[in-house]
Amino acid sequence: MTLRNNGLVGSMGRVASAGDDPAMESFFALLQKNVLNRNQWATSEELRLGIVTWIERTYHRRRRQRGFGKPTPIEFETIYS
Repeated sequence: MTLRNNGLVGSMGRVASAGDDPAMESFFALLQKNVLNRNQWATSEELRLGIVTWIERTYHRRRRQRGFGKPTPIEFETIYS
């Protein structure tokens, strides 16, 4: 109910079906290591900007898309747009 009230959709997987867990655990481990553990954030807005900056400048430029022949998201957008 809380997800729906905030315009969010929960996981589409079935209970005990952990198909997306490793990818999400990897993402959050990298986020923790590269953003959250490296800085002190004075405000939640600074933290939000730090996370967005890390995702856009680092994560999206290095992470490979296995389902599309392993380009990074930036390479994929360049090729297919």
